[in-house]
Amino acid sequence: MNILILGAAGFIGTNLTLELSKSKDNKLTLADRKKEWFRNIKEYNLSNIKIEESSLDIYMDFGILEGQDIIYHLVSTNVPTTSNKHISLDIKANVLFSAYLFDACVKYGVKKVVFISSGGTVYGKEVTCPISEDSPTNPITSYGLQKLSIEKLLYLYNYMYRLDYRIIRLANPYGPYQRPNGVLGAVTTFTYKALKREKVVVYGDGSVIRDFIYIDDAINAIIKITNGNNNHHVFNIGCGYGTSINKLLEIVEASLEIEMDIEYREGRTVDVPMNYLDISRYERYYGALNPISLEEGIKRTAIFMKEELL
Repeated sequence: MNILILGAAGFIGTNLTLELSKSKDNKLTLADRKKEWFRNIKEYNLSNIKIEESSLDIYMDFGILEGQDIIYHLVSTNVPTTSNKHISLDIKANVLFSAYLFDACVKYGVKKVVFISSGGTVYGKEVTCPISEDSPTNPITSYGLQKLSIEKLLYLYNYMYRLDYRIIRLANPYGPYQRPNGVLGAVTTFTYKALKREKVVVYGDGSVIRDFIYIDDAINAIIKITNGNNNHHVFNIGCGYGTSINKLLEIVEASLEIEMDIEYREGRTVDVPMNYLDISRYERYYGALNPISLEEGIKRTAIFMKEELL
């Protein structure tokens, strides 16, 4: 299987590459903006990967798609908390780019596109948890709006050109290779700051509820959906239950046996009060997800950080 991963040097791309490369039947092409970003993957000396540097914008050389069976679309230029600041630029960089990409997929006969969307932002505030794939989608961030727009583009390209696709509405993944910089990933950030005895900043009173999933569980589910064959194109992936930020902080402290220095600040308008996903569609077709517990995930993440970052 010839597989191209766009945006492959990031957190999800790195873990996806390491799992897919285990099968020698897979020939992987990894593309991102700078080759030096692949230093984590290069350390494994994998024989069935090829690394390409690409601008990942509307001016990129889309000839890289030729001969590819599956495209994983992981490209994103923004994050939810800042996406409302540069809406027009981000729409050009993400939505318009995706349209160019799907044109190229049709041109080069790509068999399937797998798009990593956002289970945390496409639904918005006006939903009942756990949130099913059929729930209303009214994003309150440009990030969520862009993800949803790309989803709709895939529907259109399937309708017009029969381009097969899968959409993964992913909750909040955490674990090895996620950057603990506080921009994305509460679990990873809190774990890192706890280990370094640094102050943790919480926006709001800590009552916000989220769905956290360890990256290995997320990657296994993504691959099963990619290889599956059923009538559904959209799947939620998360742990299936919600955890408040305050509870998460308690679990981090208990798992690491570290008392944290926590500072509460004014809440942000981009944060929905509650979001956790209904994963019953996935489990109906692919079996129980059985995600590991937050306690275990935090311990595994901490072990990785101690070995690689601290």
